[in-house]
Amino acid sequence: MRINNLRRILYMIARVLGDVNATKKGSLGKRVARRAAGRSTGKILRRLLK
Repeated sequence: MRINNLRRILYMIARVLGDVNATKKGSLGKRVARRAAGRSTGKILRRLLK
């Protein structure tokens, strides 16, 4: 297993654990909204800086 694969798996696990934690706290909607906002911001910046 390469380091990149291991890193990807660890980040995926951390994201899922964060979702579980947010669900327990009742703030899953905020987390999903922030993730969507971050993705769209990243896409816009990528297009601008191309």
